[in-house]
Amino acid sequence: MLTLTTRNMTNESPLSPAPSPAEGRTPASNAAASGPSAQNLASLGDETSKDLVQLFKLLADETRLRVLYFLMQQDELNVRTLCKLLRQSQPAVSHHLALLRVAGIIECRRDGKHNFYHLVPKRCQAYLDTLFGGSGDQPRKVRVEDAVVTYVRDGKGG
Repeated sequence: MLTLTTRNMTNESPLSPAPSPAEGRTPASNAAASGPSAQNLASLGDETSKDLVQLFKLLADETRLRVLYFLMQQDELNVRTLCKLLRQSQPAVSHHLALLRVAGIIECRRDGKHNFYHLVPKRCQAYLDTLFGGSGDQPRKVRVEDAVVTYVRDGKGG
């Protein structure tokens, strides 16, 4: 399960300049902000790093990102439906689908003349586990500005 929580942390105008990293911190909070020592941090293996770079390159394309967004909303979609949703030609959409399929993020099922695509849950789970360091049952949290992204496995794999 992935959740995003946002909070309005300040009453500042959205157009006001962001404070510098050192502003508003006491010396004690500056020491706490330095975090754990390097020996306590998990390392990112070379192979894992390369896999994540390839994933982010794949997701950096707007069309492929939209394909995944649509497939998260439906069990499966055929190419013609994706062409309509994306307002792109069949060859262009098929190219993006092929790249996602080769990466193992989606799979195809053929029914007559139509190809139906769906997400591969185990592959998506593996990417989330890698990204959030998902080993064990403890939730992982990432704080970004006034939002917290929490990732926890719910044990309902399938």
